[in-house]
Amino acid sequence: MTQIYNFSAGPAVLPKPVLVRAQTEMLDWHGSGMSVMEMSHRGKAFLSILEKTENDFRTLLNVPSHYKVLFLQGGAIAENAAIPLNLLGGKGADYAITGGWSKRSVEDARAYGTINIATNTEGEGFTHVPDFANWKLNQDAAYLHICTNETLQGVEFNGLPNAHGVPIVADMSSHILSRPVDVRQFGVIYAGAQKNIGPAGLCIVVVREDLLGKASPLTPAVLNWKVQAENQSMINTPPTYSIYIAGLVFEWLLAQGGVEAIEKVNITKAKLLYDAIDSSDFYVNKVAVKNRSRMNIPFFLRDESLNEAFLKGAEAQGLLQLKGHRSVGGMRASIYNAMPIEGVQALVTYMKQFENHH
Repeated sequence: MTQIYNFSAGPAVLPKPVLVRAQTEMLDWHGSGMSVMEMSHRGKAFLSILEKTENDFRTLLNVPSHYKVLFLQGGAIAENAAIPLNLLGGKGADYAITGGWSKRSVEDARAYGTINIATNTEGEGFTHVPDFANWKLNQDAAYLHICTNETLQGVEFNGLPNAHGVPIVADMSSHILSRPVDVRQFGVIYAGAQKNIGPAGLCIVVVREDLLGKASPLTPAVLNWKVQAENQSMINTPPTYSIYIAGLVFEWLLAQGGVEAIEKVNITKAKLLYDAIDSSDFYVNKVAVKNRSRMNIPFFLRDESLNEAFLKGAEAQGLLQLKGHRSVGGMRASIYNAMPIEGVQALVTYMKQFENHH
């Protein structure tokens, strides 16, 4: 069988040791006689999984004790509504639009209050993060929302604006745990799991405790962070199996040496692919070098009539899910933590072969 490398942006590749372990524990978790999928979410067995998963996540991201970690459903899009409901408090909020997902966050938030656009790069093709000095920030805003890695366009933040004490809320769905982060710089961090953490169905929210208890009376309980924090994220049945797999991923990541160690691997992988693109007249990446994502790398064939041939040939060699998002076009290789360097090497080899042939 051809070696398969899955470059999907999400649901995405998982570490093979995690999949093997989940397979061995599928029918009987630690002698319980049950699969994790069958367990009561309030039973001792699952509560032990939940506790360890949270503790390992806190260790990996160095989450301070005055932040709550919530394991929620509905993905990052559900949090697009939860954020203004929990934080606006009659004020306005600042939003930076630097790609497709931050644009979507604005669209979802407008229903709940006044949204100020601090910066918007759509007219420039979402190819960079503007100089922070040019952002139009409101020091009375309830919060500043950013997406620190745009999955669609491959634009990544390398620094934060001075928000003058306004809490920064960050969608980190597609690069969380890929590099160290100072959690104390943020009021809220949230991330859908299906890109760099685990299977779809889980969204992790990290929220500073002083931001709890400000929710609008119209906030549904399932979206109310204070209610969820008081109930261990279990006002209803949580996504138990997704939490379990996330926990296995966290164990795997700790065994690799943690976030600091995996960052070095990610830098190597990204450099390998960007060097292949930059050294060629056949391929092009349009993102400003300083904002190139390490996780999501879009690229285009200069002769786009060859796109289908490129994808067909890639699939034949086991290089899957390379088609760019429909709103962007071209190609996109998502090389999350779980993508082995051999996968990137195989892609680069194929790209060179395809270029030489055409």
